[in-house]
Amino acid sequence: MDNTRIITYIREGVLADALYENGHMAELFLMTEEKTSLLGNVYVGKVKNIVKNIQAAFVEIADGLLCYLPLEDVKSPIYTKPKKQERLIEGDELLVQVSREAVKTKAPSVTTNISLNGKYLVLTTGNQKVGYSSKLKTEEKARLKSIVENWELPDAGLIVRTNAAQADQEMLEQEYEKLMQEYRFLTEQAVHRTAFSCVKKSRSAYLTSILGSRSDSLKEIVTDDPSLYEQIREFLEEEMPEDVQKLQLYEDRMLPLKALYRMEKEMADALSERVWLKSGAYLVIEHTEALTVIDVNTGKYTGGKNKQETIWKINQEAAREITRQLRLRNLSGIILVDFVDMEEAERSDKLLNLMREQLKQDPLKAAAVDMTALGLMELTRRKQKKTLKEQAKECGI
Repeated sequence: MDNTRIITYIREGVLADALYENGHMAELFLMTEEKTSLLGNVYVGKVKNIVKNIQAAFVEIADGLLCYLPLEDVKSPIYTKPKKQERLIEGDELLVQVSREAVKTKAPSVTTNISLNGKYLVLTTGNQKVGYSSKLKTEEKARLKSIVENWELPDAGLIVRTNAAQADQEMLEQEYEKLMQEYRFLTEQAVHRTAFSCVKKSRSAYLTSILGSRSDSLKEIVTDDPSLYEQIREFLEEEMPEDVQKLQLYEDRMLPLKALYRMEKEMADALSERVWLKSGAYLVIEHTEALTVIDVNTGKYTGGKNKQETIWKINQEAAREITRQLRLRNLSGIILVDFVDMEEAERSDKLLNLMREQLKQDPLKAAAVDMTALGLMELTRRKQKKTLKEQAKECGI
């Protein structure tokens, strides 16, 4: 699968970061020049209060900016001031990382498990184990284990990413040392900073997206803005030198980059409530405060004389498109899908299994949980960034 990442200004002051898979838009993130995301930033936070009935603490990371911290998430915290009690109490100052942006009326979430991301590795402070991507093949995992087991790990854990399959021992060791330098800075120097200090600012969102791309499938990175081109080139030379040749500056003034990839049309479709399928059936995607509801309709589909076979084909097509829309619109949390009713229970099970297989391709953790008694399929997807709809609203689109 050949992937292309397009980074361009889709409107004045509005940057679009889009991933195309086999010619179709699979992901789209919008951001303004003025407003930067807090996601991934590390702060010296101060515990304002602890709410025992919801097993959470609220941590202030800037003047008046409170963040949600689940108490079960407080593992191996890095405190910036000496303390006598082991448990978290009001007034404690500690390092926290923003793990989820503010979503609708909910405050941002933070974690004490600081993650330092590289292309091949992730160093984590809250889990002192070594984990390997489930997408690594058995022989690659064995090769990587033989390398990693010789490293002297600090009081931290390590995640070996899928991209590590493309790296030799020297590349892995260089990245590990770079992550260790960041870790030492946080544990030896940042702990002396005052409350509300931002001790580590995350990369620009589009650079983080590039870093997280699968190297084996990323064919090219294209931008038409010289300034962005220079920023991306410098980043690649520093963090991903083997991918520098994938970067291209698009310079055809007769046909703008966003027009070549029909970005505005695809964005408009991704913001619409209705999604037409090739068969003539369609989806209706609606957001509520608590969850997202997706309804599958037969629409204009008239193929086949056997009604149940027709419904089965529509539901299969809808399942595949829904998994694409989850990524494209960045839908998360609880998602309920009302497929067209099927008479055979066996086919409901097959549809659930099909959805589970499709969700394995999602970069974020996503799952098809079950079918409810009313025949609705329950999905969940990890919350991290705002939905595309929320991003568009912030960008004035």
